[in-house]
Amino acid sequence: MIRTDDATAHVLARAGGPLPLRAGAAAPAGMLRLTRPDSTGEALPVWPDGATPSLLEEHQVAPVPVERAGETRRVLAACLRCCWTDQSADPWPGDPAPVELVLDTYRALIGRTDDLMRNWARGALRRLHDSAWIVMADGLVTLGPRCALWPVESYAQLKELVRRVPEPERAALTVVADADIIAAATADTTAVAADTTAVAADTPLAVDTPLAVAATAGTTAADPESPAAGAGAPARTDPVPPPAPSGEPDPTARHDSSPEPDAAAPRVRLGGQVEAGAAEFDDLLGGYDERRRAELVAAFMAVEHAAEPVPEARFAGLRDPALRHTLGEMLARRGRTLIPHRERWISGYDDHAAARAARLSDESVSQGRPGGRGGAGQARLGEAAKAVLTLVLVHSVAIPRAEGLLPEDTWASPHPTPVDELRRHTQVPIGELEAALRTLRHAGLLTQVKAGEEAGGYVPGPQFHRLTPAARRRLQEELILAAGPHTPLAGAVRARRSAD
Repeated sequence: MIRTDDATAHVLARAGGPLPLRAGAAAPAGMLRLTRPDSTGEALPVWPDGATPSLLEEHQVAPVPVERAGETRRVLAACLRCCWTDQSADPWPGDPAPVELVLDTYRALIGRTDDLMRNWARGALRRLHDSAWIVMADGLVTLGPRCALWPVESYAQLKELVRRVPEPERAALTVVADADIIAAATADTTAVAADTTAVAADTPLAVDTPLAVAATAGTTAADPESPAAGAGAPARTDPVPPPAPSGEPDPTARHDSSPEPDAAAPRVRLGGQVEAGAAEFDDLLGGYDERRRAELVAAFMAVEHAAEPVPEARFAGLRDPALRHTLGEMLARRGRTLIPHRERWISGYDDHAAARAARLSDESVSQGRPGGRGGAGQARLGEAAKAVLTLVLVHSVAIPRAEGLLPEDTWASPHPTPVDELRRHTQVPIGELEAALRTLRHAGLLTQVKAGEEAGGYVPGPQFHRLTPAARRRLQEELILAAGPHTPLAGAVRARRSAD
């Protein structure tokens, strides 16, 4: 049976999404428990002191951008419109809705019906599913675990948002009605749900999505801050919520936020309840006055969710050595550590916590855990994504560095790798290549850039700022082995690793 401490659990949750819990198992400190009718559940991290994403805006800190944020936020609004059918109850988990109904609602919202908009909407559905804002399976959409983090105080805004989303004009269905689709899919998934319950009962904590812990160098994958799976790297970190549509309330305004004091009691919902977990930072923050406490929370939020390292001059929690020490203790409880960049700071996975998470993932694979939600071993980057990321690092970093065009210890590069170059130097089929690029972009591991009128290409993404010195060294060695496996330098790397 897989067991883990709270810090490792937070690493797995950040890497792979909500953690499945067996029946009766408590959520780790700093997480909420979403309890299902069969007493199994999922655990989600919360932000300290009820902080919200607006805190980043107040301090002019940019979060990791969401790809096609406009489509993503509008599709989420369409999902809410279709799934929150009983507004006397909480939104999560809501009711299932056919994907086609969601797409029709999205088209009514934007007033366009062309195929391009439909393709973009389907891409947004994939992103929302991967980031646990929705669950999409068997042609149905339901609201995902992260929607359970919306506070009760925001429900009035959410209801107004739903009211403003127009009802789609749908022709009379002559084949299968929406209710019949839902009934058939629900019946087909009964046996699957029973199997999932059995697995959850034997797996107190495991990862949730296909993006989690990287095998090599003890770093994790779904938080892109740890590019080191093979010569490859991680995949998307816990996603930054998309901004709300212009002029509309933000349905994601409390992403990973902790419940208000009056919400600490279990909240009964249609498909379960939300239970507050044990307090995580009260002993660390309790000794500070309100102003200092707020400064620490602001610094914590900034280094954890910023796209780039943040200047210490802007945050007292980073400037003051005593406060910075407390901030380091807060991060350590989530398997994280502070990483300096001259006079700027950002957080990354602690090397030891990441190694424990990688071992847990290996144990899950060795025990033959099933994939999908709850399969820790399935959270790694696929082979195609590793190969594509390796090629980009070789062409955008290793070669320019060998030519003296890049400093030794940087992973930011102004030299994009063209898509044509990727196609020429990999045997990955075109479809898999596009899927791998999409995964890596969503993870923040790659950034697509334009070069004048040319197509541009891809460079390493902002998550490479989050590598610890030890992880940067390991990744450098992996690049040496990938780019020149028969060179004397590669031989020296292998010899040193054998000795270790």
